Amino acid sequence: MRHATLLRTGLSALLVVGAWTAAGPVSASAAPAPAEPPASAALLSAMQRDLGLTEQQAVNRLADEKAATALEKKAQRAAGSAFGGSWLDAETGRLTVAVTTAEKAEAVRATGAETRLVEHSAKSLDAAKARIDALKAPSGVSSWHVDPATSRVVVNVVAADKADNDVRAFVAKARKAGPVTVRTTAEAPRTFAAGTVGGDPYYTGNVRCSIGFSVHGGFVTAGHCGGVGQQVRGWDNSYIGNFQGSSFPGNDYAWVNVGSGWWTVPVVLGWGTVPDQLVRGSNEAPIGASICRSGSTTRWHCGRVLAKNETVNYSQGAVYQMTKTSVCAEGGDSGGSFISGDQAQGVTSGGWGNCSSGGETWYQPINEILNRYGLRLHTA
Repeated sequence: MRHATLLRTGLSALLVVGAWTAAGPVSASAAPAPAEPPASAALLSAMQRDLGLTEQQAVNRLADEKAATALEKKAQRAAGSAFGGSWLDAETGRLTVAVTTAEKAEAVRATGAETRLVEHSAKSLDAAKARIDALKAPSGVSSWHVDPATSRVVVNVVAADKADNDVRAFVAKARKAGPVTVRTTAEAPRTFAAGTVGGDPYYTGNVRCSIGFSVHGGFVTAGHCGGVGQQVRGWDNSYIGNFQGSSFPGNDYAWVNVGSGWWTVPVVLGWGTVPDQLVRGSNEAPIGASICRSGSTTRWHCGRVLAKNETVNYSQGAVYQMTKTSVCAEGGDSGGSFISGDQAQGVTSGGWGNCSSGGETWYQPINEILNRYGLRLHTA
């Protein structure tokens, strides 16, 4: 970014901070550095506010989530073909792995994870969801995803449209695709782009969105914010770059090159209430983990990961492989950063509700975006 932007707090993920400057050499006789705190006081405060935790509960939760993230792949390998999915149990603080056989349950427990016997493997549930993906959904169907805890595909319908004939017909077809549970949601999902308002992070035409994460050579954001070739302007109306890749619907991701005096750093903006967060990687948090979002409209909010690989049925078309959260968002937050601890998770796509009454928000996972465009996340 340009030097002038360093003094501005209204920019999302491209702020320079001194905290990530490398330390100098330390002599062999020097005392060991104190242990790094699990999170800043402000981040713990945000978790307390949005998740209803005490400070100690927030500290414990972060430690549990770090352990579960490290264990998840090992436990999945131990389960093999009997793997039925996994999630963090907020009550016990342990990773729970669904398995279809008692024999594999024993192997999974040996890794340190808890287990639950279920009827269907993750592979068979994913296949059922893929069959539902092939159906054309009416607007009254908001989304669908695999729920490992119940070993079923959950189809979410808008409560007011539950009795609609098209919705009922879709649900009937979905039930033929595999084990399905129907739940209701308060509203239909929508994207969170917004019209131009002065002083916001970036613009494409008359659309305002939020920067997601810095990558080497640019930043990633939501695909519905702009098409390939569109010019991007910063908060001060200066030219940043252009959309180099963009996909929506089907996906909701994009990347923008950065030049003209702008540059990138591995930081997510804390908006003055939470210290700016360093980005150190992109390890995927499990279902049930806490997660926070930074966006230009509602700034910093936290919640939980509710579901993965969810298909979201926007009015513009379905978007696949999304992650659902209990975090709120509003217009203009699109493209902004979802982060768990210091690990990048994804870019804000859309949802329902707002940050006054609550709601749910989906994000496009960051690793899919990086792999699609051959990008490298800028990390501290």
